[in-house]
Amino acid sequence: MKSLKAEHNPLSDVKEQLQVLEQGTKEDDLYRMVPFQQKLEESGLYPLQPTAVEILQINVGKMCNQVCRHCHVDAGPDRKEIMTRETMQQCIDVVKNTASLKTVDLTGGAPEMNPDFRWFVEQLKFANPGIHVIVRCNLTIIRANKKYYDLPDFFKLHRLEVVSSLPFYTRDRTDRQRGDGVFEDSIAALQMLNQAGYGMEGSGLLLNLVYNPAGAFLPPAQTSLELEFKQSLKKDFNIVFNNLYAITNLPISRYLDYLLQTGNYEKYMEKLIGAFNPVAAANVMCRNTISVGWDGWMYDCDFNQMLELKTATLQQHIHEFNISELNNRNIVVNQHCYGCTAGAGSSCGGAVTAEQTAKTASL
Repeated sequence: MKSLKAEHNPLSDVKEQLQVLEQGTKEDDLYRMVPFQQKLEESGLYPLQPTAVEILQINVGKMCNQVCRHCHVDAGPDRKEIMTRETMQQCIDVVKNTASLKTVDLTGGAPEMNPDFRWFVEQLKFANPGIHVIVRCNLTIIRANKKYYDLPDFFKLHRLEVVSSLPFYTRDRTDRQRGDGVFEDSIAALQMLNQAGYGMEGSGLLLNLVYNPAGAFLPPAQTSLELEFKQSLKKDFNIVFNNLYAITNLPISRYLDYLLQTGNYEKYMEKLIGAFNPVAAANVMCRNTISVGWDGWMYDCDFNQMLELKTATLQQHIHEFNISELNNRNIVVNQHCYGCTAGAGSSCGGAVTAEQTAKTASL
């Protein structure tokens, strides 16, 4: 597979994606009559506003060693957008000077492929020793090249939380979504992380896995799915981990292309809208997170970033970071936001509501 950009796919233009989201593909699309804003208004949540910005999620580049079918970033080896050290320094300054920030969440692409990734981690920790740093590692990067083999030890040295995507605990379903050989490399990387202490009881080294559905459906209940993963990975490979995050695929970028190509777009949108959960909507990640693009522009979330929907503030670049303004902004929403508010809800940390509140929406 190639990225949408490399294929010159019309959906590589965010304007095309937004047109599909806002206008649909057919004149009688049911979901077009239910704007996401209307759902928020009916729930008393519009305009959606922050609770308090505590997380800075930073995309350090779109380059990746994989090209996954569901990727909302459209990442791949051909993507050359990489955060510069200058922009990283602007992020470091924000972390150093903003006491309310508790977590920095590093993502990509494969964030480790940015040549300044290790320097960035070291400087973040130096600027604010108490900051919690998450790295979203795709696992296969650890096995991609000898220069990455020591990543588990680097993560351990700086006490990073590792969040890694693993589509399923079997080879066929994983490779079908992410490519041949991905499962084998992922298992080997997980074993290396376990050897470094990650996921081990009492180590304090957090290893969390992420599940995305492979098709046009919502994820199953996170608690029961986590138990399945833990039992199977322990039994078959002696692998342990802390938590499983079940994340709903949002209808943007490469996953939007998949939905359109398979004729599942309208049904999927109807499913998301029918499962709208006001409890989930009240707990979406954009209420305590600011997403920073590889070029320093700020967004309400990683998904808005990929649609180039910047924050509704006067100061939109990281070098203009103003915590007061960001805490009092209105969050930008669109039809894709149904993905984060369906059923038990979805965020970069998985389901956002408890099992019992998820029952208020039909899956």
